[in-house]
Amino acid sequence: TGAWGTLGTIRPLKSFDIESALDKIAETLETKGNRQTIIDVVTSLNNDQRQQVIQLYNASTNQDLVVKIQKYLSGDLEKTIVGLLKTPASYDAQELQASMKGLGTDEATLSEILCTRSNEQLKEIQEIYRKEYKADLEKDIISDTSEPCTSLLLGLAMGKREKDAGITDYGLINQDCKLLSELGPKNSPNTEQWIKILTERSPSHLRKVFDQYNWTHSVDIEETIKKQFKGDFQKTAITLVSVMRNMPLYFADKLFNATKGLGTDQKTISRILISRSETDLISIRVEYRKKYGKSLYSSIQSELKGELQSCLLFVCRAEDL
Repeated sequence: TGAWGTLGTIRPLKSFDIESALDKIAETLETKGNRQTIIDVVTSLNNDQRQQVIQLYNASTNQDLVVKIQKYLSGDLEKTIVGLLKTPASYDAQELQASMKGLGTDEATLSEILCTRSNEQLKEIQEIYRKEYKADLEKDIISDTSEPCTSLLLGLAMGKREKDAGITDYGLINQDCKLLSELGPKNSPNTEQWIKILTERSPSHLRKVFDQYNWTHSVDIEETIKKQFKGDFQKTAITLVSVMRNMPLYFADKLFNATKGLGTDQKTISRILISRSETDLISIRVEYRKKYGKSLYSSIQSELKGELQSCLLFVCRAEDL
């Protein structure tokens, strides 16, 4: 998904000269030069090319490039550049770990990452998480969240979602719609069935189930979730439905919410742009422009300042007129 021709904004640099990229970064770090040079080099390369630069720097200097950059930069710019220098799985593992450490758990970030990554990505994230943090992602989820949201997040983390087969199974659609409609003792929903269907069925199948549910009950599945569930389970399930319906629109909404009101949520903006830059950021930009009547690029221009603004504008890449 990193190759040009997909819907990412960052593509492999065709004129990639590893020695030139390395020299520019090394000289800037050595002379404490213009930090914009580091922004320019890092955002001009795709992740594979960045990893090559890191490996060559580390091998030729016996120093860790990421550690050097962390010392040279600071604040949100440092976090964003380091995020771009990490592999996607390592960055996701970092964000998951950060969402659970310390007092309180950031369920919104947990659900964002777990709801939007593929089975293969989730497996790689689990391996990196174990390696880098000497901890088990599933055990950390269990200790930092509460039921029934814990079981929903674990169901997502296991990466058991079926692939889109391109075949419509009307029997299974009706069966799942019926299971989501069933109520148990005291008119409570069957949470286990909800979790199994939401975490294991393919996106295209779930969209048909949601449509069938609306046709059968004359109400959207989101309204039922709001009515029958509470707290973090409700929020995570709503997130999951939004992602299954239209993932780029989900991210567009999240970016818009990060820029409105008092204070800009720079952390969320950076995380989404970093993680989607080589997959579907162009689609996210299109949905953002369509729904909110302005471009993501202009929103970043108006809400952020300085070097962080410059960095994220490079990742966003272009204005949508």
